[in-house]
Amino acid sequence: MKRLLFIIVLCTAVTAAFAQKKAVSEARSIAKNTNANFNEARELIKGALANAETKDNPESWYVAGYIEDQQFSAERMKQLLGQQPNEAVMYSALLNVLQFFEKSYELDQIPDAKGKVKPKHTKDIKGILGADHIYFINAGAYYFNERNYQKAYESFDQYVQISNHPMFAGEKVAARDSNFMLAQYYAAVAAAQLDNHELAIAALKRASGTDYNTNEVYQYLFSEYQTLQDTVNMEKTLEEGLAKLPNEQFFLLNLINIYLYTNRGEQAIVFLNKAIAQTPENANLYNVLGIVYEQNKDEENAMANFSKAISLEPDNADIQGNMGRIYFNRAFNKQNEANAISDNKLYQEEVQKAKELFRQALPFFEKAHQLKSEEREYMVALRGIYYNLNMSDELSAIEAKMGL
Repeated sequence: MKRLLFIIVLCTAVTAAFAQKKAVSEARSIAKNTNANFNEARELIKGALANAETKDNPESWYVAGYIEDQQFSAERMKQLLGQQPNEAVMYSALLNVLQFFEKSYELDQIPDAKGKVKPKHTKDIKGILGADHIYFINAGAYYFNERNYQKAYESFDQYVQISNHPMFAGEKVAARDSNFMLAQYYAAVAAAQLDNHELAIAALKRASGTDYNTNEVYQYLFSEYQTLQDTVNMEKTLEEGLAKLPNEQFFLLNLINIYLYTNRGEQAIVFLNKAIAQTPENANLYNVLGIVYEQNKDEENAMANFSKAISLEPDNADIQGNMGRIYFNRAFNKQNEANAISDNKLYQEEVQKAKELFRQALPFFEKAHQLKSEEREYMVALRGIYYNLNMSDELSAIEAKMGL
C-alpha cells in the first residue's frame, strides 16, 4: 500500500513538471501569433518560472523575455507602418525584456555534466537585445516627457546595462559612443528627480566618468550632497568639477564659500592664485580673490585685484560695485571718526577726507548703476554719496527712483 502511494505521488510530480514544460512551449507559440494574447502567454510562463522542475531551465526565462519582446515589436511595427502605437504598452514590455534574458543567459552559461558550456539561447538573446538597444533611449525620452522619472531612469539605465554586459564585450553594442554617454547622463538626471539620494549619487558618479554635460552632472551631484549636508563630498565634488572646468563660476564660488565658511581664507587665496596662473585673463578670479582679501581685512590687495578685474571686464557691475564698496566704507568710517572730533578745524579736515573718499567711490557706483539700473544696493550707495557730497539734484533723482 505504501509502495503504491509513493508511485502515485511520483507520477503526479512528473505530470506537473510535464505540464509546466508544455506551458513554456504554449506560451512561446501564443507570443508568435499575429494577434497574440500576451497576457495569456504571460500567465502560462509565470508558472514555469516558479516551478521547481522548470525555473532553472534557461528556456523558461528566454520565453518570458521573448513574450515581452514580441509585444514590444508588435507595437513598434505599428509605428513603422505610420500607425499610432500604444507607447505605454510598448515601452512597458520593453523594460521587462532584460530581466528575463539576463537570467536565461546566466543559466545558459552553466556547464553540463561533462563540464562543457553549450548555450542554446545566448545567440538569440544577443540578437534581440542588440536590435532593441537604441529603443531604450526612446523609452527613456517617453517616460521623461511623462514625468515618470523612475521609469525614465530604468530605461536609460538598461541601455547602459546592456552596453556593459559581458555578453557584448568587444562588440558594437558595447561602444562608448554619444548614445552611451547620453544614456548615462539622462539616467543620472532622472535619478536626481527622485527622492532617492543613494541612487542619484551612484548614477551621477557613473555619468561623471564621461565628458558629456560635465557641468550639469557635477552641479547635480553637488546638490545631492548638499541636501544630505555631506560637506566632505560637497567640497570634493566642487574640486573635481573645477579641475575639469576651471572657468566655471559655480564650482569656484561655492568652493571659496566653503573655504571661507570653514575659516580657511588663506587656503582660498592659494587656490585662487593657482587658478589665476592657469587662466590669467579670467576677471572673475581676480574679483573673487579681491573679495577674499577684503574679508581678510587686506584692503590694498583687495583693491589691486578688483582693479585688475575691472581692466579685464569693465562692464561687470558686480566688480565695479566691489571696488566702490571699499571706498564707500572707508568714507563712512572716516565720517564717523570726524563726528567724534570736538575741534572744529580738525573736524573739517577729516570731513574733507571723507568727502574725497566718497568722490572716489562715486564713479564705480555710477557705472554699476548704469549696468544694473534696478539693483537697489547701488542706489542706496549712490544716495549716501550724493547726500554727503551735497549733490542735491542727483539725490532727488535717485530718491525718486527708489520711491522715497
